[in-house]
Order: sequence, then structure tokens, then C-alpha cells
Amino acid sequence: MTSTSNYGAEQIQVLEGLDPVRKRPGMYIGTTGPRGLHHLVYEVVDNSIDEALAGYCTHIEVDINPDGSVTVTDNGRGIPTDTHPTTGKSALETVMTVLHAGGKFGGGGYKVSGGLHGVGISVVNALSEWVKVTVWRDNKVHTQRYERGIPVTELEIKPEEEERTGTSVTFLPDLQIFTGGIEFDYSTLAGRLKELAYLNAGVKITFSDKRGSELHVETYCYEGGIKEYVAYMCREKEPLHQDIIYVSGEKNGIQLEVAMQWCVDAYSDNLLGFANNIRTIDGGTHLEGLKTVLTRTLNNVARKRNKIKDNEPNLAGENVREGLTGVISVKVPEPEFEGQTKTKLGNTEVRGIVDSIVGEALNEYLEFHPQVADAIIDKAIQAFKAAEAARRARELVRRKSVLESSPLPGKLADCSSRDPSESEIFLVEGDSAGGSAKQGRDRRFQAILPLRGKILNIEKTDDAKIYKNNEIQSLITALGLGIKGEEFDASQLRYHRIVIMTDADSDGGHIRTLLLTFFYRYQRELVDRGFIYIACPPLYKIERGRNHYYCYSDREKTQIINQFPANANYTIQRFKGLGEMMPDQLWETTMNPETRTLKRVEIEDAAEADRICTVLMGDRVAPRREFIETYGPRLEFTDLDI
Repeated sequence: MTSTSNYGAEQIQVLEGLDPVRKRPGMYIGTTGPRGLHHLVYEVVDNSIDEALAGYCTHIEVDINPDGSVTVTDNGRGIPTDTHPTTGKSALETVMTVLHAGGKFGGGGYKVSGGLHGVGISVVNALSEWVKVTVWRDNKVHTQRYERGIPVTELEIKPEEEERTGTSVTFLPDLQIFTGGIEFDYSTLAGRLKELAYLNAGVKITFSDKRGSELHVETYCYEGGIKEYVAYMCREKEPLHQDIIYVSGEKNGIQLEVAMQWCVDAYSDNLLGFANNIRTIDGGTHLEGLKTVLTRTLNNVARKRNKIKDNEPNLAGENVREGLTGVISVKVPEPEFEGQTKTKLGNTEVRGIVDSIVGEALNEYLEFHPQVADAIIDKAIQAFKAAEAARRARELVRRKSVLESSPLPGKLADCSSRDPSESEIFLVEGDSAGGSAKQGRDRRFQAILPLRGKILNIEKTDDAKIYKNNEIQSLITALGLGIKGEEFDASQLRYHRIVIMTDADSDGGHIRTLLLTFFYRYQRELVDRGFIYIACPPLYKIERGRNHYYCYSDREKTQIINQFPANANYTIQRFKGLGEMMPDQLWETTMNPETRTLKRVEIEDAAEADRICTVLMGDRVAPRREFIETYGPRLEFTDLDI
């Protein structure tokens, strides 16, 4: 498979120029904040993964260099370097300097590719202070350097004694574009690289961080692919069946892989969908097809095995999926994604292909493994009964529209705006903090919901208890949430900023964790779509003469005190709770959009987030103890309640 003759300059199709990228970088990478910065690495790695998908690359190396630049090296075929017929430049320079130029567009380069609509390497080049590309191909080594998208050297070609092929790209992001800083986060990159290794069985990814005094190297290679991915996510849970159910197939050029395992100690499902290695946060036709075929197949098997009688209703989709951890990965030659950020797959033909391939394989598997079929169906029937028992309580929280159906909770101080996009709600701990927040807020767009005590830990609780709990009922009704397990309907959401505002102590931390667990397990899309925020109230107020300063950390407090002359008098007030703050202080420091800091809750590594939620909030004590013993000293827990 080392032939390069069928991949040359004629496969590179030119669509448009590169100029707009530096003017409007957000259009191409979404944001110039940390997410966009890390996206540059993903774009370069995606090119190497495309070579792996085509069968030409087995090893990808990613290095964070001492100067903060990143190098991505693969052993693929190497970017073509012959002269391009349209541009008259080398194909390498064309790919590097012309937007939408790449092997993904010509039809002869790649059958399937990931990346962000093919903008790839040229956008990385445009948004970097400098880029150096090395290509090994045809027993020669080709190098070229670019600065802010412009070639500053000719394509240099030297003979190469070593027989190797591949591409190496080194780039330093441009501080003129990424004004917030260009420091890469190791764990963020590691999460995505690990995910790519799971999704592409057998591809070896070596990741090293050469910054600092110690070299940090990790290697990801999973021969079992997404089966190992599911095993990783379920390793802290109790499996309902030992074998991970795995289905793969191809139809009309569309490749499909599914891996699934049901667990005893889980009351929700965790289904991750991927299309061409891109995580489809908003779902799409592949996930719709999987959910449909699971529900139909398990109902058919249940009736065949006399688990459901003729006069009894079918199990619902959420019953069948209770306790399920699964990954579906499709590779589509001509993907249609909804939106520039590729979060929902739109290809209608994928739904039917998933249905037919999974339906046939799952039917066969359950027929040959009747004990597994019985275990899954019994759990689903239990879930169905629990849902029936909870139905009356559940009806209290259904909302036909934003303004009718069940009444809003009495303790909710609502805002006057009825436009969810400008409205925000603060979830505060107790009536004392609620009082300050209600007086200090801007009533036009800010709502306050005080919560009494600690809400239920939803990780350990079935639906019946969830819907009978007063605080949870208040939360669901106030926010306009749907029913757990049903499709998320953003149009019913009453506020687009849901802000958790708790005290800066261990109790506040626990309440915040319980609320995050609720949102993550009850309606995960709230987190995925960026509706959940954490408020950052100050820890201290320092007064000196007529001046006062709010400090949000001990380090900030020390910095401010060190600026004072050795003999100035000052007083320090430590805010133990939000209720201690005057309404105007709470507004000025924590609620005023002009001066406050909000942290948006985001999930970079879906598998790790699910596992950590299980470890820290689940029924089993041993994994939690092991986590605390392992990470406690490293995280320097100071307010740990044991």
C-alpha cells in the first residue's frame, strides 16, 4: 500500500483564496479562545488520520515543543509536491496557502475524511506566526517555511537515503490572532488524541510534552477500537453482561461500527455518536437509526421470549436504553453536517443503513445469547415499571409551553423578559443568599431560584424518586426541562444561561457537584450545548482608606496586599457565604454582566467525564476511595469532607 502514483497534484482541487481567514478567524475555527487554539492541532492531526483511513498511515506523533509550537508527524504518503495544474505552484504550497484546496475535494484523494469542511492545513497556516512543513516522498525530503500564511522560502528538495514517506508540520500559533495566549493544555489534547485512537483501531498515536524539565510521553493504540472505548467507560460500573456487543459493516460506501454494554448500576444511557471521527454532540441520523433499531429489536425479542404479553404495551426507547453505554462511529464519503461546527449528521441514507446492519446483527447475537437478551429485557421492564410509578409525579413537570401547564414554583423570582436567549437564572443555596440575590439582580433578565439543602444525587436514584423530590421538581419546572430520556427540546428552555451560584466552602462545592451531576445525567444536552455556567463570587474584600478591592483567590489577595506600602492600614473581610454579601456587593462582583466572571461548563473528553461522574457520584465506594488516594495529594484537597 505504499504506492503514491495514484495521489498527485491532479487530485488537489482549488476552491477559493486564503485572505479572509486572518480577518475573520472565528468563521473558520469557531473562536480565537482556547477551543479554537486547540482546534489548530486537531486540523493537522485530522489530515494524518485521513491518511490512516485511506490505509496508508499507521503511526502519528504529536509533540508540544519547548518553544510552545506543536509538531505533527505521520508515516503516510506525504502531501504531493509536484506542480499543480491550476496554480502553477507545487501542490504542497497550494494546499498550504489556498483555502479549500485538498485531497478531500477532488474525489480521487480520499474516500472518507474528517476535518472541518476541508479548511484544514491552510487555516492553520494563516493563523500561525510560522509553519515549517517537511514531506518525505519519492526518496526525497521536501521542506518549506511559511510566516502568517505566506511562503518565505522556496520548496527545498534534497535526496533522502532513508526509505520513508510521510509529512511533518510544525506550527506556532499567532499571538496577534490568539490574544488570550497560545499555551496548549496537555489534558485537552490528550483527550482528543485518545478518542481518535479508540475510533481508528490499530492506529498508534504518540503524544509528548517537551515543555518544562521533564519529558511527558503517552502512547495510545487500541487494537479493539471502540470496543475498548466502551470497556474504558464501563470499567467502574457493574456490567449486566460480560461481552461487549460489537457490530460492524459497510453498505453503499458507508462504514459502520457500534459497540454496546448495559450496566446494572446505571439509570441513564450514555451514547456517543461519531461521524468521520467528529463527535456529533447534537446527534443526527446515525444515532436516530441506532435508537430506533434498539427499541424495535428488543421489543420483538421480548415478545418472542414471552417477556411482554400480547395485551401489554411496548417498552419505550428510554426503557430499553437504561444503563446502556454505547459508541456508534460512521464513516461517510459525502457527509452532510448541520452547521459549521459539525455537531449533527444530516445524511438521511445513514439512518436506514444503521437500522439494517445493526438490526440483523443484534437479532442474531440475542438469539445465540438468550441469557444476555433476558438480562437486558428484564432491566428494561424494571425501568418501564419505575417510569409508570413515576408518571403522576412526572406529569407535574410537563410544560405544554413556556407560559402554561404546571405552575412555576412559588420561590422562583422570575425575570420580566420572556426571551430565553437574553434570560438567565441563578440557582442559589438557601433563602439567605436568595434574598441578597433577589435584591441585587436586574429583574429584567435575571431570575433567582433558591434551593433548600442538598438536592438528590441523581447518579444513585431511579426516576420515581427523582420526580417525587420537591427541589428537583422546582428545578425541572423553573427551567422548562423535558422528561429524562426524551429528546431535548431547546424551544422549551426558559433561560439560556443557567448559573450555579454557591458558597465558596465544602458544602457549596458539594451542592455545585450535585447540580452538575443532575444536569449531566438528566439532560446532558444542557451541558453539551453550553447552557450551564458557574458563578465566581469573591473570597475576600480588602478595604484601605476609601478604596476597596475584591479578591477571587488567595493569590490575588497576596498580590494586592504586596502592593501596599509596609506601613498602610487595611482590613480584610472573608466572605464565607453569599448571604453575608450586601445585595449591591453581590451584583457588582458576581451578577453584573459588565464586571462578573462566569465559567461555562464544557466537556472536552466525553468518556472521561462519564467515568469520573460514575466514580465520584456512584454507589461503589472502592473506586472513589482509590481516586481520592491517587489524586488527593496531587490536587491538594484542602476542604475535603470525609
